Amino acid sequence: MEYHLQIEPGDVGRYVMLPGDPKRCAKIAEHFENAKLVADSREYVTYTGYLDGERVSVTSTGIGGPSASIAMEELVSCGADTFIRVGTCGGMDLDVVGGDVVIATGAVRMEGTSREYAPIEFPAVADLEVTNALVEASERLGLRHHVGVVQCKDAFYGQHKPARMPVSYELLDKWEAWKRMGCKASEMESAALYIAASHLRVRCGSDFLAVGNQERAALGMDNPIVHDTEAAIRVAVEALRILIKRDKEKENRI
Repeated sequence: MEYHLQIEPGDVGRYVMLPGDPKRCAKIAEHFENAKLVADSREYVTYTGYLDGERVSVTSTGIGGPSASIAMEELVSCGADTFIRVGTCGGMDLDVVGGDVVIATGAVRMEGTSREYAPIEFPAVADLEVTNALVEASERLGLRHHVGVVQCKDAFYGQHKPARMPVSYELLDKWEAWKRMGCKASEMESAALYIAASHLRVRCGSDFLAVGNQERAALGMDNPIVHDTEAAIRVAVEALRILIKRDKEKENRI
């Protein structure tokens, strides 16, 4: 029995969706067939069901890299090997508008968890198969989406109120650098998950609902605020279907 998630081998499928909010798990599980609650411990809620005949699961991670990496570690111990982080983000690139889907090809490691896995020089990159499935899913569903690097941080208010922080000089300068480098959005989990996945030799990708864009707001541009995560969930579910089909095709060729 895993200490934090309170699951054991046989409780989860090899494919797992990872929202942050425990309340989102039931909403995601509605997209599965015969989904059942298998564990509810701390911030970790787990449901398991089926997609296209394959066993799949959803486990919430709470907020941030530490709890997300714990979830991945314990899920891998129980047999999972393919992960899609599905959550929310704040837009940075001016093209990202509230309600859009953002797919993260990589993540800026401006957080602490990944540093306890790998030196900072090692990049936090998404698995190519999972990322391609997320892009294809967005296109199939006809959803407006963006693909690129996101910024990850630990302090939510360091992003939203950087000027009042004692290290404002660093936060503001680096934020400007991330924008100039074309970062699509800011969130809190992908860097830790991508680095942990590299170490554990498993697949991980991410897609997010852009809630809004503070850079658009600062310039007086239209900035709709959207909280409904259904679009990002639909993309992740469709991506899992694509991965399941392709993995089965690979197995049949062997």
